[in-house]
Amino acid sequence: MNKTENQMLIIFGASGDLTARKLIPALFNLFRDKHIPENFVVLGVSRSNLSDTEFRKKVAIESLHLKDQVSTRELSLITSFSKKLFYEDLGDNYDTNYDKLAKRIGDLNTKFSIGNNFIFYLSTPPSLFEAISKNLSEQNLNDETDGFKRLIVEKPFGYDLETAKNLNKGIQKYFQEHQIYRIDHYLGKETVQNLLVTRFANSIFEPLWNRNYIHHVEITNAESNGVGSRGGYYDNSGALRDMFQNHLLQIVSLIVMEPPIAANAQEIRNEKVKALRSLRIMNDEKTLNDNTIRAQYVGSKINGEEVKGYREEEGVNPDSTTETYAAIKFFVDNWRWKDVPFYVRTAKRMPTKVTEVVIHFKTPHHQIFQDSGVLNKDNKLIIRIQPDEGILVKFGVKVPGQGFKVERANLDFYYSDLEETKVMEAYERLLLDAMQGDATLYARADEVEAAWKFVDPILNYWKNAKDVRMYGYSAGVWGPKNADNLIDGIGTWRNPEENLADDPGFCVIC
Repeated sequence: MNKTENQMLIIFGASGDLTARKLIPALFNLFRDKHIPENFVVLGVSRSNLSDTEFRKKVAIESLHLKDQVSTRELSLITSFSKKLFYEDLGDNYDTNYDKLAKRIGDLNTKFSIGNNFIFYLSTPPSLFEAISKNLSEQNLNDETDGFKRLIVEKPFGYDLETAKNLNKGIQKYFQEHQIYRIDHYLGKETVQNLLVTRFANSIFEPLWNRNYIHHVEITNAESNGVGSRGGYYDNSGALRDMFQNHLLQIVSLIVMEPPIAANAQEIRNEKVKALRSLRIMNDEKTLNDNTIRAQYVGSKINGEEVKGYREEEGVNPDSTTETYAAIKFFVDNWRWKDVPFYVRTAKRMPTKVTEVVIHFKTPHHQIFQDSGVLNKDNKLIIRIQPDEGILVKFGVKVPGQGFKVERANLDFYYSDLEETKVMEAYERLLLDAMQGDATLYARADEVEAAWKFVDPILNYWKNAKDVRMYGYSAGVWGPKNADNLIDGIGTWRNPEENLADDPGFCVIC
């Protein structure tokens, strides 16, 4: 296990929701489990006028986000942990002189023997990344002559390829690429990481992981909730930008990538970039029309409760053409995956919250036990990302009795069965990795740009083409019915749970 050196975590945007809801609870868990060094402090930085004491109360001592996840006997630990938290008010603007901030960092560095090891976490809008980086640079807080200096930035990593490139260039003016950690919390999930182990550590899967044995790959990311209070943000983003471009393409890269030379950050990320660059980019309108579907949820009744349609949500344009459902079919241009279709969908207001990968294996070439065809009868490897994280294998067995009727049986494993094992939450794992200088689960600049290069033509087609349609689907169903047309000749999507609404149909709403 890597050693965690003495260090300071400086969080910009520390008075915001992410710090209280995710970062501080993750840091507390690392503290409780003794993953944090003795000489470790957190300095919250934002534009709110708070003292150290007020900040500690807000994000730790009186925080419901923290108290809700600890037992009564652990409440005293919160007080001990809170003594590591400090706060500095930047004033009215993040783009200002950092003399006072630099002095506070220096004082804490000396008092707690930090060793000039600093991590800067930018929990701010991306528009502030370059300005904050510049102001840190002017104080030499990016200089690694004495101690390490790392910069963690939150998504979104750009709005399209051009803005992603500009964002990367803006940060790279002041921090070197090896210092930059682009965080994607999906990569912190244990089952996402287990994709690598499932593939490369098991001889029952590794030889089969190619076009000779795999018929198609299906990935579903479904959320049961709507956009809620994020309507204003979401209407400028949409499902493709919000989920597909980052989270789901990260999962795709782990499925598609070739075996790395070694299990280190550089080699794994090299192969992920190659994988993303091998995705066949769709440029012509016919291909885009045939292989992409977008849709919005419309008002419905779920469990007797009336649910708003997307265009009725707070902050959403009543004439919005922003998708809450996106389904994409694509191919990978290399030897391993030639002619193997990938089907990926992501959506809001689905019947259940679930993310899973389904590897559909080909049927045997010589079938002596033919019964009812390939639909729901093929061998499947199902990797559940969330919830009930685990792995399910579906394989054929003989039904007892005369003859050779074949039915599918399950072999399953769930992480919840590992009672003695503490499974870290995503932000715990990712923060600890950054503290230890392990960038394996963080996105590199060329990785982000390769993902946008694939997504950009789809977004441009949806925005500019005359014949593109926005379909409607009732809130609480598995999207528009015609999404099944993407999976041509092989049936339908695998829907992990039963629909909660009566009407699975679709309509054209614009």
